[in-house]
Amino acid sequence: MAGYKETPRQKMIAMMYLVLTALLALNVSVEIIQAFVVVNNSIEGTNTNLKEKIDETYARFEQQNLLNEAKVGPYWSKAQEVRTLSDEMVAYIEDIKWEIIARTERITVDQARTTPLADIQAKDKYDESTNYFIGDSQDGSKGKARELKDKINQFKADIVKGLDPQAQSKIKSGLETDGKYKDATGNKQNWEMHNFYHTILAANVTFLNKLIADVRNLESDVVSALFSSITAEDYKFDLLAAKVVPSSRLVFSGDTYEAEIMIAAIDTKQNPEVTVNGRLIPTESGVAKYTVNASATGLQTYKGSIKVVGPTGETDEYPFEESYFVMTPSLTVAPTKMNVFYADVDNPVSISASGIPESQLHASINAGTIRKAGKDWVVKVPTGVNNAVVTVTHNDGGQTRNMGRAEFRVKRVPTPTAYIANSDGGPIAKSMLLASRAIIPKMPEDFEFDLNFEITSFKFLGIRGGDVAEYNSNSGRLTQEMTNFIENSKRGQRIWIENIMAKGPGGNRKLGNISIIVQ
Repeated sequence: MAGYKETPRQKMIAMMYLVLTALLALNVSVEIIQAFVVVNNSIEGTNTNLKEKIDETYARFEQQNLLNEAKVGPYWSKAQEVRTLSDEMVAYIEDIKWEIIARTERITVDQARTTPLADIQAKDKYDESTNYFIGDSQDGSKGKARELKDKINQFKADIVKGLDPQAQSKIKSGLETDGKYKDATGNKQNWEMHNFYHTILAANVTFLNKLIADVRNLESDVVSALFSSITAEDYKFDLLAAKVVPSSRLVFSGDTYEAEIMIAAIDTKQNPEVTVNGRLIPTESGVAKYTVNASATGLQTYKGSIKVVGPTGETDEYPFEESYFVMTPSLTVAPTKMNVFYADVDNPVSISASGIPESQLHASINAGTIRKAGKDWVVKVPTGVNNAVVTVTHNDGGQTRNMGRAEFRVKRVPTPTAYIANSDGGPIAKSMLLASRAIIPKMPEDFEFDLNFEITSFKFLGIRGGDVAEYNSNSGRLTQEMTNFIENSKRGQRIWIENIMAKGPGGNRKLGNISIIVQ
């Protein structure tokens, strides 16, 4: 066999077999790729939950800062710095993830952002990602992996900066970049080669999302360490003060006064002993609610104390004193033009109550309608009603109270006076009568409403040569017959205008007669 010589064809077949064997060795099974997809989806869900929990911690942190900025301020400032560092680090890793997906899948970065890992076709490819992360180097020093490693190390150093040594020792980071790594043959590897050399895209995406989870976990640990430095349990605030938060310091007679009494840093695990004017007030989750019926008017003062178990196990007492003012509701409902309501017309009304915004006042009427019109109200009462009552309530969004009522007489709109040639009777020049050509109804001068009646009919009477001339008009205007009679009238001749009917609010009215002496 030693002298056996292969033919060129046999050599070619052997070479093809070796290549096929190598390809089979490098091929990643569908099951493994699918496993990466499942793990990646789980990590992404975990990252979302982590972010929500961290945001809740920041919200509680900010609330404590509002209560005692002098003490909490430095810790809150460092927490905001931690948030910025973490968000920037996550954004940096996200950008790398979208970039390598775009390069491998041959799509844009924007498309990569919205494409789930399960929908990527090149999940099992590693050439593009290896070149991106490792570059033309044997240890990854010229690729993106080295830059990512340096960013991670800098982030770990910056995020714990400012914490006391004891707090730093308690923080464990999953962002390790200096571990002892080996390849499949047992040879030593650095962090870059171990995680990114000949690693398929599915594994790269999963690993980068795992780094994001590590960043959020580290952020959570650091923020929690900062928050624990200002919790009420260890009394690290400069001052624990009693806080009384009333729902309102202005209370109307008959209403209920309510206030929340608490320590600024609340410990919901213990209920303090709260007393007001010698009376023990029940507490729940560290808060006591004091209620009292506001029967007496004027300034009302109450005081008491809060007893709470301190960090040493001893009971500390914090006194407080608070006051509120009780006043009787004051309501003003007044027509803006007259001291009565007129039927069948819009009556403007002004409604106000001391200490209450106009937007919180609501009015109703027992007969007719009332509506808001700008800053005032408009009342309209039908004919036949003798008295109208306006009732006003106050609603501040949580409670409705009766502010009072006002009663008004209802009168019929006064009857207008009929005029012709700007006169209600007596001597009138013939030329003025001919020029006017109509009967005009006029309201009394002291009636301030802008209201007009319309003449619907009247009768014209005159005597000439012993005969009575009688003409009718179905409007307010003089007919041609009436005009001819006036033109042929002599000085001193009398004319009567009777049965004058006018239409207005509430129906038709009969106006007074006009007696004319032609001049």
